[in-house]
Amino acid sequence: MSNTDKKEKQVSEQEKEVLEDIMEELEQEAEERAETKETENKEKENNEKENKDSAEKAEKTEKAEASADAEAPKKKGPFAKKEKKDPLKEKVEELNDRVMRQMAEFDNFRKRTDKEKAQMFEQGQGSVLEKLLPVIDNFERGLATVPEAEKDGAFADGMNKIYKQLITELENLGVTPIEAVGKEFDPNLHNAVMQVESAEYESGIVAQELQKGYKFHDTVLRHSMVAVAQ
Repeated sequence: MSNTDKKEKQVSEQEKEVLEDIMEELEQEAEERAETKETENKEKENNEKENKDSAEKAEKTEKAEASADAEAPKKKGPFAKKEKKDPLKEKVEELNDRVMRQMAEFDNFRKRTDKEKAQMFEQGQGSVLEKLLPVIDNFERGLATVPEAEKDGAFADGMNKIYKQLITELENLGVTPIEAVGKEFDPNLHNAVMQVESAEYESGIVAQELQKGYKFHDTVLRHSMVAVAQ
């Protein structure tokens, strides 16, 4: 074999070795790629499975919560979810509440006004009736001065009838005399102007009535002017 043939043979063997190395590297790279792809596929499958499990778990949780909300009684609390109301219904409720409030205010105003009117009317009546009291006093003084022999006369009889008619009309209006003699002294009804010695009444009892007092319903028109026993 010539030197040229030997050289060519050596070159062929070297090329063969290089090709074998290249093939071996390619096979190894292919195996690595296959392993990597298999690992990625497994990871992908695991991720998909985990996602699927999570979705199923979330779906089950939502269904359980929905079922619990449907079965459990509705409770109101500081953290409870507020139900969304119909704007039209809210407006109707607001207007209805406003009307009810105004009606209540008007009713209170009417009652207060009626009470004030009644009080003013009663005060006006009391003021007029109080001015008639001196007229009654004069009637009583005049009848008291009529001589005994003339008490059955026409004039005295007429004056007495007029006096009784006046007293009757005043009583119909709610005017009544205040009881004084023999009663315990009451500063709300009596006006004590003096103290007297009395064998008939105990101390603190009204012994004399100097001027008759009158009441209009529960209001004192004029206090009785009295003398109280010591």
